[in-house]
Amino acid sequence: MFTQYNSMKPATQFIHAGAHPDPTTGAIMTPIFQTSTYVQEAPATHKGYEYARSQNPTRTALEEALAIIEHGKFGLAFSSGVAATDAVIKLLNPGDEVICANDMYGGTYRLFTKVFERFGIVFKPVDTTNAEHVAATITANTKLVWLETPTNPLMNITDIQAVAAITKKHNLILVVDNTFASPALQNPLDLGADIVMHSATKYLGGHSDVIQGALVMNSAELREKLYFIQKSCGAVPGPMDCFLVLRGIKTLGVRMKAHCENGAIIAHWLRNHPKVAKVYWPGFEDHPGHAAAKKQMRDFGGMISFELKNDSVDEVKRVLSKTHLFSLAESLGGVESLINHPASMTHASIPREERLKNGLRDSLIRLSVGIEDAEDLIHDLDQAIG
Repeated sequence: MFTQYNSMKPATQFIHAGAHPDPTTGAIMTPIFQTSTYVQEAPATHKGYEYARSQNPTRTALEEALAIIEHGKFGLAFSSGVAATDAVIKLLNPGDEVICANDMYGGTYRLFTKVFERFGIVFKPVDTTNAEHVAATITANTKLVWLETPTNPLMNITDIQAVAAITKKHNLILVVDNTFASPALQNPLDLGADIVMHSATKYLGGHSDVIQGALVMNSAELREKLYFIQKSCGAVPGPMDCFLVLRGIKTLGVRMKAHCENGAIIAHWLRNHPKVAKVYWPGFEDHPGHAAAKKQMRDFGGMISFELKNDSVDEVKRVLSKTHLFSLAESLGGVESLINHPASMTHASIPREERLKNGLRDSLIRLSVGIEDAEDLIHDLDQAIG
């Protein structure tokens, strides 16, 4: 579908994917088509656009770009990452089972357990870092496997190819949340996934100024089913949001390079800090998932979690409140550095006993390392940790 992009390197794809000069003005940037409806020449005779919930030219350009940068054939944009996840689960019927990672984003957990379980969908969390656990959990009712890799917030890595071999054998849909890696570092469709999901709010947008989600797939059948859900349920992004993500994608390559470089520096610095007990980052050779990460990722990213030797919640709160460059906030993937307390923020919707069982302790701190100067970031963390 996008064969002209196949020979391009990722940095070139990020800039040119979905970008076509406006035919009426020659504008190099995709216009923001701020309209709710379109004039038709006659009933059902139009230029491909009828009503903006169904289609919008700015969104069309973005969806083309999403497909290209994820090496897929079809892209769909949604009003948030959770909305994109919601659309995928709506492919299922009551009684269907989903195997999912036991370490996943709190918003995904909340959607699965508090919303869809009420409608008879069964979710089975397992340690997906061992593909055999996935295989052992499959039943006649299993229809879909949901992966995050790297996971949020413990940075666990799942071998996508290994799980894909299992899902294909059992004719299951394999979905990979690629938010932490981004298409700059990982392309799950190339590894056997059926659907890639993004919270485009994060690295794709890249500037903490937009909420959006995305799905990319190769199957025309899946695309039609998901487009029907998108159109019928209406969780679509506005044209301004689509424009912002299109703009963000153009700098994804250079931003991710800086995120990765800073992430490596900060991860090694934290590991050598006398007051830090453990650092979660897949770039370490002794990380349990390092080999899989090295195989399927082009770099190890800018997301890091760590624990202090003094793991009291009071000490953690002290550190969280003392940073200046690392802003205490939800979200991740923007150019600015953020610090987060998963237990009370992004993962508070997961019951504490579940968090602890899966290794997410109350003392865990998560960093989204931005693209500032690494020395300044280290100085900020050093004065906060003390």
